[in-house]
Amino acid sequence: MKKSVLTRYRVMAYVTGVLLVLLTLGVIAKYVLDIGGAADFTRVVGIAHGWLYVVYLIFAFDLGSKAKWPVGKQLWVLIAGTIPTAAFFVERKVSAELEAKLADDSPAVAKA
Repeated sequence: MKKSVLTRYRVMAYVTGVLLVLLTLGVIAKYVLDIGGAADFTRVVGIAHGWLYVVYLIFAFDLGSKAKWPVGKQLWVLIAGTIPTAAFFVERKVSAELEAKLADDSPAVAKA
């Protein structure tokens, strides 16, 4: 597996996580605090999160299939983009696991 597969997953995990947190704050502002303008903010962020979550799903599925994850782990990573802040924690765990695996698989550099 290439490091670029992990990198694009990490980028989309952060983007999806940030947008979901912003969406959650927007919904709170709209329905709980009744702040004017929150409806427009929520609509824009909701649409952006929805489309970018699809990209996140594609990249996460690609990463999981190349890492040969079991179905349960794959589903947890896919669902993490729908739970506020979960994407950050899952991304850190997955990155630590796969970076160690990538380091073990990389060939040693010969010193002159």
